Amino acid sequence: MLKISDRISIEDWELTEQFIRASGPGGQNVNKVSTAVELRFEAERSPNLPPAVKTRLRKLAGRRWTKDGALVLQVDDTRSQARNREIARERLAELISKALEVPKRRIATKPTLGSKRRRLNSKKARGEVKALRGKVDPGP
Repeated sequence: MLKISDRISIEDWELTEQFIRASGPGGQNVNKVSTAVELRFEAERSPNLPPAVKTRLRKLAGRRWTKDGALVLQVDDTRSQARNREIARERLAELISKALEVPKRRIATKPTLGSKRRRLNSKKARGEVKALRGKVDPGP
């Protein structure tokens, strides 16, 4: 069982781990040992996550979210299978805890009169600088 917060924990049946061969350098070890881990979390079917958290999690996961509503994390950071497994579980917990945070609603505000004036004055000054860049009169 993976504990996320006081109220939310992920059951073992919701997680599926598959060990695959890692890509990249590693000598003979990379061809023989399956050290990379692919952690699959059935988020859409999870009874422990509220619907609002699921939608935020889907948005945070991006392309790691599958069509059938699962979150797939691939980790091949280290040469140790056990360490990669820990890292994958940590990343999942971190992602879910980010999804638990309710974003603040943005309150639309109007620009102040002073800020409008400062913006227009700077535009006017910039225009004057550019106007002075005109061609020079050759004179009489």
